[in-house]
Amino acid sequence: MKLIRILYTAACTFLLIPGGRADQITMKDGDRITGEIVKKDGQTVTMKSKNFGTVTLKWDDIGAIRTDQPLIVVLSGGRSVKASLQTQDGGIQIVAPAAPETVPASTIVALRNDAEEHAFERLQHPGLLDLWTITGGLNIAGTNGNAETSTLTTPFTFERNSNTSRTKAYFNSIRSTARVNGVSAQTANAVRGGWAYDRNLTRRVFLDGFNDYEYDRFQSLDLRVVLGAGAGYHVWSRESNHLSFLGGGAWNRDAFSASASLPAFTRNSGGAYWGDDFSYRLLRGTNLTEAFRMFDNLSQTGEYRMNFDVVAATPIKKWLNWTVSLSDRYLSNPVPGRKRNDFLYSTGLAVSFSR
Repeated sequence: MKLIRILYTAACTFLLIPGGRADQITMKDGDRITGEIVKKDGQTVTMKSKNFGTVTLKWDDIGAIRTDQPLIVVLSGGRSVKASLQTQDGGIQIVAPAAPETVPASTIVALRNDAEEHAFERLQHPGLLDLWTITGGLNIAGTNGNAETSTLTTPFTFERNSNTSRTKAYFNSIRSTARVNGVSAQTANAVRGGWAYDRNLTRRVFLDGFNDYEYDRFQSLDLRVVLGAGAGYHVWSRESNHLSFLGGGAWNRDAFSASASLPAFTRNSGGAYWGDDFSYRLLRGTNLTEAFRMFDNLSQTGEYRMNFDVVAATPIKKWLNWTVSLSDRYLSNPVPGRKRNDFLYSTGLAVSFSR
């Protein structure tokens, strides 16, 4: 009897310590997975398993579920409760302290552990300085010998994503000089910057507004100012991957400096724009982002501009990335004697900060 009492006490102690507790999911094919349920989002369940790391399971493929730790359970209709779960009588019993109930599996919209619930609430009600990701660098290249060259690029991005909106600002510049046989010349001098704001109307549809600025000495462009607004559609959106299409109307003002054949002049025009925003997490954590915009001039039919930007960032440390950025600007009607296309590219280390 003394031995049985000791074994019983040891078993109870094991069940009470954190290491002895685990959530359990049994799939319809009989596979059993134990660990910690992190969240259910849509039709997928994320679980940190003991033997396989973080796994993603289809909700419809789950035959039985049991949780030892209470989760935030969101039901259809918007009601939420903190409770443990276990499969019972063909449904799922929500073991809440106030009033346990059994519901069909299809009525459970979302599950979140404490960490995921904190992150969700932060996305729902962010402070003014919350959720910003700032990435920027100062890239320098040069030669010294028969020719002396120096190139300086400064790419910066500021981005803030919440459950209801997306705010982005950017700044990119390049300045390059060369000295050959005692003769110095500037070979590149361009600055590009702006901001954009998207506001979700529904899960798929959003409103879009933006404001761009551009200077390019070698296109004789003193200043380009663009204001635009429209709407877009999220084709698909996940934690780090999304694709959306958008379009609307824009006002464009181009101020050009004097050249050998023309005095200084300004062009104002109204137009329509359309394009896409795309991001995707590649292997080894590399994040690829792409944006394309076509501006069709409605004041001078047949004229147009195109903007195309791609950035790939590979993390070296949590705060340090290796980046490659490409930025192309095409103008169908440049100043006489100037090329239509201007291509800016840079690569180097960038510091990233998230709040």
